Amino acid sequence: MKIGILGSRGIPNHYGGFEQFASTLAPELVARGADVWVYTSHNHVYQKPEWKGVKLIHCYDPEIKMGAAGQFFYDFNCILDSRKREFDILLQLGYTSSSVWYWLLPKKTLVITNMDGMEWQRAKYSGPVRRFLKFAEKLAVSNSDALIADAEPVRDYLLTTYNAPSIFIPYGAEIFNNPQPGLLKSMELEPGKYFLVIARMQPDNHIETIINGVLNAAIRLPLIIVGNDQNKYGQYLRKKFKEERIKFLGAIYDIDLLNNLRHYCRLYFHGHSAGGTNPSLLEAMAAGSPVCAHDNKFNRSVLGENAYYFATSGDITLLTNMMAEKEQEKTFIANNLIRIKLKYNWSKVVDEYLALFEKLLSQKNTEDMK
Repeated sequence: MKIGILGSRGIPNHYGGFEQFASTLAPELVARGADVWVYTSHNHVYQKPEWKGVKLIHCYDPEIKMGAAGQFFYDFNCILDSRKREFDILLQLGYTSSSVWYWLLPKKTLVITNMDGMEWQRAKYSGPVRRFLKFAEKLAVSNSDALIADAEPVRDYLLTTYNAPSIFIPYGAEIFNNPQPGLLKSMELEPGKYFLVIARMQPDNHIETIINGVLNAAIRLPLIIVGNDQNKYGQYLRKKFKEERIKFLGAIYDIDLLNNLRHYCRLYFHGHSAGGTNPSLLEAMAAGSPVCAHDNKFNRSVLGENAYYFATSGDITLLTNMMAEKEQEKTFIANNLIRIKLKYNWSKVVDEYLALFEKLLSQKNTEDMK
């Protein structure tokens, strides 16, 4: 089975959720016997033609020069290249800048789209951009051979809005079993004596709300913020919040360091709100973090009652001022670890992707023989 994966900046992960997903899924598919190719930006820091048995196709990506518009040209280049590869399966991660090129997708290849969240709901986008994203979503639904929803609310939304069935397959995470408190010393942190956020710098991740809530709290622990802050919104936050307790660490991709930061934090804030199952939330759960999440149906579908929730900065201030329920947090953590083992473990996720690919290929081959 020959599989192409497009829609990410490439692997290994140096950007975000889709990249982390592809960095795990692709090698695991290779381990199960698949021939897997991942499209990767030409300016990715990793320039070798193969990674963990996965073949990499470096395509020209002008995003660094053009901004977000460059994503359309990058996806265009990836899709054009896919026409000559004779893939059995082409897995699209998202649709925002690829679905407009649907008419160029290879005709003999099964196109499966992971629909992610509702991109048009993101606060960072203007009205015209949101309308375009809604249109792009519709194109993806109508021009894919199968749809994957990574969260139950996304599956329900696709069925209600487009009468389009989708297959629910979430992301996964590995239980963290290697605590190393010494790794915190280089950042002058102590176990249990800091709050943590790991997120991309964009408004719908509610980082500003979290910062304000922590600054107004009586408890004087620092808030550690991990994420590439060189974009416009990141620079805005850095300029606005210069208090000593707010520490911007920039992007970190060392998984051991990230997991130890999660494991030893006093509270992990998860502000994502635009939909889908977020890999960074699963990783926090798997690392044994007590979680305080933005109150929306997507986060609740993952965490259930095993987290604190916030809607405003005042909620965060009130919560941090009353944080004494250690036994409740132990229950949260234990239940979340069970959820990772039973529902969000990578082995199960990869098996479900492979089973779906095999089923769809079998159906296609049967139809081709008629």
